[in-house]
Amino acid sequence: MFAPFDLAAGWVQEHLLLPLLYQLGWMRWEDLAFGWALFAVYGAFQVAITFAVCMPLEHWRPVERWPDAKAVTVDVLYTVISRVGILPLLTFVAFYQIQVALNGYLTDHGWVPPTLELLFPSLIGQQMLTFVLYVMILDLSEYWRHRLSHMFGWWYALHSLHHAQRQMTFWSDDRNHLLDEVIGFLWFTAVALLIGIPPMQFPLLVLLLRFLESLSHANVRLSFGWLGERLLISPRFHRAHHGVRGAGRGSRNYGGVLPWWDRLFRTADFSPDYVPTGDPSAPEALATGGYLMQQRAGIGRMARALGKPARPDAKRSA
Repeated sequence: MFAPFDLAAGWVQEHLLLPLLYQLGWMRWEDLAFGWALFAVYGAFQVAITFAVCMPLEHWRPVERWPDAKAVTVDVLYTVISRVGILPLLTFVAFYQIQVALNGYLTDHGWVPPTLELLFPSLIGQQMLTFVLYVMILDLSEYWRHRLSHMFGWWYALHSLHHAQRQMTFWSDDRNHLLDEVIGFLWFTAVALLIGIPPMQFPLLVLLLRFLESLSHANVRLSFGWLGERLLISPRFHRAHHGVRGAGRGSRNYGGVLPWWDRLFRTADFSPDYVPTGDPSAPEALATGGYLMQQRAGIGRMARALGKPARPDAKRSA
């Protein structure tokens, strides 16, 4: 099943990464090169699949048409960096190294590394069910990470880069500040380690979740119907989260893949409207600036927000 990815990663490692590491004098990282290459290949495959599915949808029934979509171009750069560039090194290689080190430490001190199977022995041998539970637990944790990022002013100052886009497309999913990405990685990794996700299942989980999240950002008039929208987040459901009236602490629909948590915690909005997107309070640089300008603007906004007390987000009925 994974042979094509392994072969592609081997080619990237041999012909691109190792020569680059040699030229830079970084051969001490040679052992990590294949892991980095493998996840980059996964990321490239993910981008290709996302493009093949979402681009026709956006041409079919777009919510908006823009005479100038220049602001979308920088989102493409974010996607390449996040899924094929440096961030795969953090997402896969760092996770693997942390898990190996943690499990080794626990074992040396007579403790059993945590796993779902340890908590629920009936899951032993039930790989598909365990995988589904991984998805549910990670999505629940992402709901709370996302909701908290709207509750604290300094955190939302970073996250507002994601919300500032007025021309939201499937490319916008990866439009995040680097510091926000680091926080998200640490959060996601902590949960993944607590439930003992195997290293080789980790990229598959990321692949699945990120594809569904990209679809939910697509500029397409697409709803899954009354029942479907209560099972899986649609582009219409998530667009309400990016609406101009809901930016900041007053937002709703925080879920990434499953709307269950929004219903459970009373933050769901199933209204049929396709609202305009963007954050009117964000500096213009966050909306239309280049990559480096947006990163600087995010830092500046966070610096201004530090020290301000957090306020609870507005509760909304499901």
